[in-house]
Amino acid sequence: MRVMVIVKATKGSEENQPPTTQLIEEMGRFNEELVKAGVMLSGEGLQPSSRGKRVAFSGGKKAVIDGPFAETKELIAGFWLWQVKDMDEALEWVRRCPDPMPGEEATLELRPVMEAEDFGEALTPELRAHDERLRAEVERRRS
Repeated sequence: MRVMVIVKATKGSEENQPPTTQLIEEMGRFNEELVKAGVMLSGEGLQPSSRGKRVAFSGGKKAVIDGPFAETKELIAGFWLWQVKDMDEALEWVRRCPDPMPGEEATLELRPVMEAEDFGEALTPELRAHDERLRAEVERRRS
């Protein structure tokens, strides 16, 4: 199962406060463990929302909204994408994670990634084949 681990933003991350050298080293060691265990598929930190945009869809129209965005607790500072056997394994890894926002209240949110079987009959054989072709193309371009 794939799980996205979402690092929630904090006041500090939204103010673009850089991490300490110690935190970078600790996260580097943790990421290395994840990679060696075959768990980590990807992971990145994100710039503050002041550098972002949102696109709101309503009634067939799209509106672009410039950051920063007000509700810090709803924002994302970074993420990992992990391959684990189940949510329990993901939780085991999170328990080993260094504090991502030392000195602030930090939250990591774990969310299972939607897989083809989660769509049931709505994902027809034709749509499944199309999705598989797209995934193969993405993998080919990454290599």
